[in-house]
Amino acid sequence: MIEQIARDAFPRAPARLARIAAIALCVMTVTGCSTVRGWFGNSEKAQAKALSEPAPLTDITPSVTVSRLWSANAGKGEGRLGVRQGPAVADGRVYVAAIKGGVRAFDLQTGASVWQHPSDLRLSGGPGVGDGLVVAGSLDGEVVALDAATGAERWTAKVNNEVIAAPTIGQGVVLVRSNDGRITAFDAATGERRWFWVRELPSLSVRGNDAPALGPGFVFVGNDDGTLTALSLADGRVLWEQAIAQPDGRTELERMSDVDGTPVLDDAVLFASSYRHRTMALEGPSGRPLWVSEHGGSNRPALAPQRLVVTDADGTVWGLDKYSGTAAWQQPALARRNLSGAAIQGDYAVVGDFDGYLHWLRLDDGSFAARQRAGRDPIRGAPVVSDGILVVQNTDGDVTAWRLAQ
Repeated sequence: MIEQIARDAFPRAPARLARIAAIALCVMTVTGCSTVRGWFGNSEKAQAKALSEPAPLTDITPSVTVSRLWSANAGKGEGRLGVRQGPAVADGRVYVAAIKGGVRAFDLQTGASVWQHPSDLRLSGGPGVGDGLVVAGSLDGEVVALDAATGAERWTAKVNNEVIAAPTIGQGVVLVRSNDGRITAFDAATGERRWFWVRELPSLSVRGNDAPALGPGFVFVGNDDGTLTALSLADGRVLWEQAIAQPDGRTELERMSDVDGTPVLDDAVLFASSYRHRTMALEGPSGRPLWVSEHGGSNRPALAPQRLVVTDADGTVWGLDKYSGTAAWQQPALARRNLSGAAIQGDYAVVGDFDGYLHWLRLDDGSFAARQRAGRDPIRGAPVVSDGILVVQNTDGDVTAWRLAQ
């Protein structure tokens, strides 16, 4: 048929020219159609790519000045382990741990090295601090407790699985969360095991978990199945349990509802957030829900005088009213940037991202106030604020401290 069209179009042309014209017309027809299809295909691909890649950062006009006080190194960082290593701060010192490099202490104000405890252990969970101790766990389940003043070893212990959360220390107890859903309580003075509690894990969960929270005689544990459990600190008995989010859905992926971030206790009110975009405020002693918000994520919440700040899996930062759960603001401009949990520094919420940036957001409206880069590696662990100084650790083991202008 195409050859007939060519003959009709060129009646006086020799047969060879007609065949050439027919071939050219065929090529034009085929390539032309594929080009048109390509226009739409490329547009769809570009749109899909834009929706899957991290949102690019746009220029901002800073409304507050942030200065770097000091920087240091904790040792070989976590790399791609996804364990959210972060610093612990107490009594004017910053404590950090590393996969290779042991545990180190720095002066909070100057960054000067105070002590270093070398270790061959692959310390993965970040250190916990309290009761005069610094405690860290390893990928192989070893637990080491050090003297917070000197770095000298006080005792060691063992759990059955990797430790990727910082231990919680207080009221004479060290609580170690291992990645098999187990909480183990050790005597802070001797390292003797007091009790353990185990929660069965779902088939699929978010990589990473966080430390349990302590209350007077209570241990509050966020679980991978979307529940929050209150245990007796004395013996590990379950006192109450509350579902923060229901693991609904047809697939294991859709049912993921992890409460991974450490719950936050404010007087007698407990705040917990779930991967399924849900945050709840509860009475700490009873577990009775006070309010529920349909915004949240697996990172730990950050508490300000009037706000609760949460980051969700999509990269949106939410400022919730602390007393009602109503969304006061949202900041969607950091979409898909794999945000850390938030910290509160003065009148600002601070989050880190996959590219090493720290973002300061105004607590009153969520607008950007400042941005700084703490290296080129991801920030997975939530920043920590003490004495007005923000300290953060990235996945390469770099530790930086930042202060707001007075």
